[in-house]
Amino acid sequence: MKRPAWPARIARRRTIRLRLTLTYSGLFLLAAAMLLAFTYVFVVRGLSTTSALSGAGQPQSAAEQSLAKACGKVMAAEKTQGAVTAADRGLISKCRQSFSSGVVAGAQSQRAEAVHQLLLYSLVGLSIMGAASGALGWLVAGRALRPVHAITGAARRASEENLGERLALDGPPDELKELADTYDAMLARLDAAFASQRRFVANASHELRTPLTVMRTAIDVTLAKPGRTPAQLEDMATEVRAAVDRAESLIEALLTLARSDRGTTDMGPADLAVLAEDALDAAGPALRAGSLGLQTALQPAPTRGDLVLLDRLVANLVDNAVRHNAAGGWIQVATGMRGGQAYLTVTNGGPVIGEDMTPLLFEPFRRLCVPAGSAPGTGLGLSIVRSVATAHHGTVMARGRPAGGLDVSVLLPGLPAGGPGRSVEAAAAT
Repeated sequence: MKRPAWPARIARRRTIRLRLTLTYSGLFLLAAAMLLAFTYVFVVRGLSTTSALSGAGQPQSAAEQSLAKACGKVMAAEKTQGAVTAADRGLISKCRQSFSSGVVAGAQSQRAEAVHQLLLYSLVGLSIMGAASGALGWLVAGRALRPVHAITGAARRASEENLGERLALDGPPDELKELADTYDAMLARLDAAFASQRRFVANASHELRTPLTVMRTAIDVTLAKPGRTPAQLEDMATEVRAAVDRAESLIEALLTLARSDRGTTDMGPADLAVLAEDALDAAGPALRAGSLGLQTALQPAPTRGDLVLLDRLVANLVDNAVRHNAAGGWIQVATGMRGGQAYLTVTNGGPVIGEDMTPLLFEPFRRLCVPAGSAPGTGLGLSIVRSVATAHHGTVMARGRPAGGLDVSVLLPGLPAGGPGRSVEAAAAT
């Protein structure tokens, strides 16, 4: 099938370039036509006034004045000779009238010819300038829309595997430059998001494969022994059970992270102080096993959100403080209200963490250090904390302590004083 010619394709598509060209040309032709109309009206009126004045005989033209002077000389000569008759005077008067009529007719003919030439040349000039304005408008519109074509081409080339290309548009800081910079920023965010997703999938696959490998190895080694004893089978079962627990914990963390990333729908009243009390009670055995000192300052911190996700947020912070601590260390947990927001602060001792490493703690599967003798975590604890806080329109901040350890603070939108929620005293009573 033969493709139509490019003018037909452009007219059929009605591109913005064509619309801009037609707009430019239309405005130019309208302005030129108005200027031509004004010029034509004023010229016609001026010529009509000149013709009317000539017809009325005021003032006389140079030719009429010369004729009158010549006729006066003739009459004066004839009068001197005494030969001027009434017939001569009538003839001279008729000559003057005929000459005046000829002058008026010539002026009218000259006026009509001038008006005709003015109109003809103006229309020809308007046509030429109209075509030139259309061509120039097409070129100017194409140059103005060049950044848009660059953005369109980059958008067509962009894909999950090709997000590193940037427009880096040069030029004045106009709307198109702002659009190109916004597009570059969007590509940067998408590139970072896809890279983070790829890392997350790779890390999750690796983490899930590890317990499966441990289970398969334990089972294969045990079954390969010719004389398996009940003790060996029990050891194998214990090892498999530990790997299953680790896989279950990892899957639960992944599901929690996915749920918090999706957003919260089951919103209800909650108190961070109550949740912190429950988390500390659950972490009691680990606190005693590590000989960790505990200091609490739990004031009511009412907020609103998904109770399951908020409970996981607080539990992850407490578990992170217990797990990444030194033997005989300490933990401080505080809750309360600050500027209309509910806050939770968990501080713990431990190894020194540099300022450049603190933001990395919130990346999935990031483990900076695991104290000897402690069970490795999933590497999703603080990632879940940040995701849950973001889903509840809150913020989370982490700061390494110069003497060692970490200080993590969570701020969530608070409820008015006396709002619904179970108090710390009620939790202790139950």
